[in-house]
Amino acid sequence: MPPRIEVPVAPPPAIIADARSFGLTVPAQQGALLSGTVPVGTALLMLDGKPVLFAPDGHFIIGFGRDAGPIAVLEARLQDGRLLHLQLAVAPRHWDISTLPTLYQSASPSPAYQKIRAAELAQIEAARAVNADSDGWRQIFRWPAVGRISTLFGSQRIYAHDVAGAPHGGLDIARAVGGPAIEGTPACAPADGVIVLATDHPFSLEGNLVMIDHGFGLVSALMHLQRIDVRVGDRVTRGQPIGLIGATGRATGPHLHWGMTWNAVRIDPMLLVGPMPGSS
Repeated sequence: MPPRIEVPVAPPPAIIADARSFGLTVPAQQGALLSGTVPVGTALLMLDGKPVLFAPDGHFIIGFGRDAGPIAVLEARLQDGRLLHLQLAVAPRHWDISTLPTLYQSASPSPAYQKIRAAELAQIEAARAVNADSDGWRQIFRWPAVGRISTLFGSQRIYAHDVAGAPHGGLDIARAVGGPAIEGTPACAPADGVIVLATDHPFSLEGNLVMIDHGFGLVSALMHLQRIDVRVGDRVTRGQPIGLIGATGRATGPHLHWGMTWNAVRIDPMLLVGPMPGSS
């Protein structure tokens, strides 16, 4: 009797879905964080082939970096084997680009600095990977300080010989609107979360740094602090002071740098909080 040949069963074809199937109410764009709800019966959610967490009630968040490509694919594998496929158009944005043809980029760092910097970056990456238990990602975010925005997310300098500097990964808040200098004023948690890094000394770039894990891969970083008033493991609530604004690290003057990442993808905080209070 000849051996039996098993014929593999082809998976069902993907079902083309629309944004409403995933509860998406705003369009995707570079630097944005989107929230949605998975279709009923979803067993696995993926963005560009990578798994995405979703809560027991189906809610999830996804983020797009400054230089995200024009197309992203969001997919839901249902428990019955069906695959819902949504192709997202990611809108481009115009960035603040400064051309400085007479200014040369800084020289390469020394081996001693590179060793110090590697240790600092390792602590930052470890903090981002904690994935704390927090529902802060569900909240409406607030500004960690009120002031003049001196540098926008995504801005970039082009130096002599067309050498591009690294894009700015967050927002800089430089001084109180119509008020006194910002140095020594409180920096507050933009949403609930868990402190996953509170440096015990100023880092070479970030200075005194606090990182807050809001859950589901969403992390805030508040940099250049004069003083830190929280410790790793502390739970903080939206609006709670976490330290005082300063000029530690690589800073030309007192300001607060607020950076946000979703699964290490840098996103634009302003798209979460809207215009600065008091701005025109």
